Amino acid sequence: MAAQAGRECARPIDTVSIVVDNVLHGYSEPVQRSSRVTIRDVASQAGVSIATVSKVLNQRYGVAAETNARVLAVIEELGYEASLVAQSLRNHRTNVIGILVADLEPFSTELLKGAADAIRGTGFELVVYSAGGRTNDEKAGWERRYLSRLSGTLVDGAVLVTPTVALDMHHGTPVVAVDPHTGPTGLLPTIDSDNLRGAQLATEHLLELGHRRIAMLTGRPDLQSAQLRETGYRRALAAAGVEADENLILVGAYDPEVSAESARRLLSGPDRPTAVFAANDLSAISTIEVATEFGLSVPEDLSVVGFDNIPESVMSTPALTTVDQPIREMGRRAISLLVQLINGEPPSTTHITLDTSLVVRQSTRAVSPQP
Repeated sequence: MAAQAGRECARPIDTVSIVVDNVLHGYSEPVQRSSRVTIRDVASQAGVSIATVSKVLNQRYGVAAETNARVLAVIEELGYEASLVAQSLRNHRTNVIGILVADLEPFSTELLKGAADAIRGTGFELVVYSAGGRTNDEKAGWERRYLSRLSGTLVDGAVLVTPTVALDMHHGTPVVAVDPHTGPTGLLPTIDSDNLRGAQLATEHLLELGHRRIAMLTGRPDLQSAQLRETGYRRALAAAGVEADENLILVGAYDPEVSAESARRLLSGPDRPTAVFAANDLSAISTIEVATEFGLSVPEDLSVVGFDNIPESVMSTPALTTVDQPIREMGRRAISLLVQLINGEPPSTTHITLDTSLVVRQSTRAVSPQP
C-alpha cells in the first residue's frame, strides 16, 4: 500500500485549481509554464523596433495609427505586462498599493477583503507583504525595512496593519496605518475603531449580568488599541463601583497561545473569575477551549466576551459574544484614503475612528448564584 501511495504521489498533476478574485477555477489540462513575454517579443511579433513598442506603451507621438493598433493587438495577444520596476523608473508610478501585515490571521484577512473591495475601479493593483508572524523584539520595526525596499520602485503607497513601531513620514511614499502603534499623531494618516467604548460595552454587559469577578486578557502591550481596551475595562468596573483585581488582569497579547497560558492561570486558582473579557476573539476562543479542558461549561460556569467579531467568533462553540469593529470597512477606508493621498487629493480627514458595538451570542449569561 505504501508503495502504491508513493506511486500515486509521484504521478504528474493534471488538475489545477486557481482562485482568482474569490472564484475557484478548475483546469483539467496540464499547466504549461512559459517564460515572461518581453518587449523584444512584442517588437518581433509586430515587426517593429523596440523603440516603437516603447512609444506605444508610453503613449508618445511619432507612431502611425495603423502601427499603433498593430502593436496594441500583439500586446493583447501575447499578454505582455511591463515590468513594475521599469515602469516606475519611466513614469515614477507603478499603480500598485502594498499592504504590510504582521501575519495572515483572521483580523488581517478580513481587512484584506475590505481592501480588495475598495481597490476595484481605482486603477491600482494590490500586493500583500507579510512578516510571517515574526514580530517579536528581534523583528520589531520590520515595517521600516519593507517600506525601504518597496518605496518608489514597487509600490506607490502602503497600508500598514498593526505596526510594531511608531513610524514617521520620511520614506517619501504615502502611508496609512490601520490600528496604529501610538494612535493618531498628526504625522501618519490612521484608521482605527473606538476601542475604548467597545471595551466599556463588553465589561458593562458582564456587569449587567451580575458578574463582579471579571478577568481580562489584555492585547499586545505596545499597541494603543490594546491600551484603550484595558482602559475601557477598568473604567466600566470603576463606574459600577467594582475595584479592579490586578490578579485577574493578565496579558493575552492578541495571541491564542499566550492567551491559553494566561487562561490556565486564571482558571486553575481557588477563586477563579466568573467571566473573562478577552481583548480579541482569538484570545476569547482560546479561553473557551481552556475552560473545556478544566471541565468548565461556557456560559454556565464561565462567561466569555471577545473583541473583533471575526467570522470564527460565530462558529465557535458556544457562539461568542463579542465587540464588533467593522474590520472590512477599516480596510476599505484605508485604501480610499491612501488612493487620495497618492493622487494628491487632499482628504477631508486623515484620522478616521469607526464605531464599535456589542454582539450578544451564547457565551455569556447571568452569573450563577453561589451555593
